[in-house]
Amino acid sequence: MTEHPGKTPDLDALQRRLAAFAAERDWQPFHTPKNLASALSVEASELVEIFQWLTPEQSARVMETPATAVRVEDEVADVLAYLLQFCEVLGIDVLAALSAKIDRNERRFPAPGRAAGAGGPEGGGHSPE
Repeated sequence: MTEHPGKTPDLDALQRRLAAFAAERDWQPFHTPKNLASALSVEASELVEIFQWLTPEQSARVMETPATAVRVEDEVADVLAYLLQFCEVLGIDVLAALSAKIDRNERRFPAPGRAAGAGGPEGGGHSPE
């Protein structure tokens, strides 16, 4: 693995590295949208497992324990890796999709005082997922 000390690679570079990694191992036949969505769900569940029995206060301090911090970072990386591969296979621009979703959520859940009668979690709405 190529290290990038002091430099954070961009999403395109990471997607290229992930694609090359899979290609070098002939894994592309297994990287179908269904398989990648399933793998993403499994990795997200592994992240949830770390927090499963923690109190809210304990979960807020999870990065203070080095061993747990490494586990959290590894699972976050796994989730992101599968999400990026999923987007690559389906031709989704993940940043454009996120930006469009934020735009929709801003219209759907206006900040207090910006629209009369705006729905929101306290007004009977639900979170913007």
